[in-house]
Amino acid sequence: MAKGIFNLKDLLYEDLVLFDIEASDDEKLLRKMSEKIKEKGFVKDTFADAIVKREQIFPTGLSTEGIKVAIPHTDIEHVITPCVTIARLKKPVIFKEMANEKNTVPAEIVFMLAMNAHDGQVNVLEKLMNIFCNKEVLLKLSTIDNAAEMIQVLTE
Repeated sequence: MAKGIFNLKDLLYEDLVLFDIEASDDEKLLRKMSEKIKEKGFVKDTFADAIVKREQIFPTGLSTEGIKVAIPHTDIEHVITPCVTIARLKKPVIFKEMANEKNTVPAEIVFMLAMNAHDGQVNVLEKLMNIFCNKEVLLKLSTIDNAAEMIQVLTE
């Protein structure tokens, strides 16, 4: 694999697909998700603060058809091993909208990117955006309760 060009399948881990996650706001959710990947050694101690700060400045909520999503990510220097953590939420968490931060998005699934190469982040965002344009796939993701199946749907 060339540096910075990632296959989505290589970034998804069954134990980083989280179901029925609860959080009262986006910051608490991002900290909870960050703690999970920090425990696994994927990110540095600085990751949680960095992703929360970046989300405040550059919101990532997307008003996608079917179900709403958010794709928080931060700078590469906070990442040791690249991964994507997926949280399907018990109840939607409000994120500011990427295109217009005056709007809010009640995100139901959050795809948190931890990338260690700039071009890799762009590459993975493009792949995810293609998935997010498919209402049927998003609706399917909202009903899956099995991490392996979730990964399979995302990488088909």
